[in-house]
Amino acid sequence: MTISSKIENKVKKLPIGTTFTYQTLAVKSEEYAATAKTLERLIKKGMLKRASTGVFYKPKQTVFGELKPREEELLKNYLFENDKRIAYITGLSLYNRLGLTTQVPKVIKIASRDKRIFVSIGNIKGKPVKSYIDVSDKNYYILEILDALKDFKQIPDMNKRSAVLLLANEMKKWSEKDKNLLVKYALKYPPRVRAILGAIIEYFEIANEIKPLKESLNPLSQYEYKITEDILPNAKNWNIV
Repeated sequence: MTISSKIENKVKKLPIGTTFTYQTLAVKSEEYAATAKTLERLIKKGMLKRASTGVFYKPKQTVFGELKPREEELLKNYLFENDKRIAYITGLSLYNRLGLTTQVPKVIKIASRDKRIFVSIGNIKGKPVKSYIDVSDKNYYILEILDALKDFKQIPDMNKRSAVLLLANEMKKWSEKDKNLLVKYALKYPPRVRAILGAIIEYFEIANEIKPLKESLNPLSQYEYKITEDILPNAKNWNIV
C-alpha cells in the first residue's frame, strides 16, 4: 500500500467534524512530504478543510451548508499537549455555553496553569489567563463552575436566580469525589467565591463538607453579590450582601 493510500484510509476512518494533525495520523518523518501532498489533494476535492496550519478536519455538510467543528474542537490542539489536557476555555465563551449569558466574546479566554496560550484560527482569537489549579480532564469542569462564581457579578445579561439554580443543578450531578474536589479547589480561589459556593452548597444540600469553606472566611468581611434572600435565603449566613 502506498503512503497516499494509507493516509487516505486513515482520514476516512476519522469522525466527521473532529480536527486532526500529522501526529494524529501517526506520520513518520520520512512520510511527511507524501502525507502533505495527499492532504492537499483531499482539500482540493472538498473532503478536507484546513482549520489552521497543520490542523485539518472533515467538514459536515447539511441542508444549510457546511457545518464547522465546534469551537472547542477547533481549539483542541491548544487545550491538549501529548494527549493530556492542559487548558480549558473560560470567560464569556464558557458562560455562554453554560447558558448564563447570550453574549459571545470577540476574544476567547484560555485558562492554563503554566502555559500562556495565544490562538489565531480564522476568526477565532484566544488569549491566555492563569488557572488557579493544574488543569486535567478530570477537573476542568469543576474549574469552569468556580470561574463562573468568580465572575458572577461581571457576567452580562445574566439572571441571578436562574444562574444560581443552573450552577447548583450542575454540581448536584457530580460524584462525591468531585464535590470534595470542588470544596478543595475553592480554597485556592478568592474569598468571595468560597462564600457564594458555601451558600449554594449549604442551601441546595449539594455536599456535607462545607466547614473548610466557612473556616477560610473572615467573619468580619462582606461579599457583595447583590443576591437577595429570595434567591439564596441563607446568603446572610455567608456575609453575602
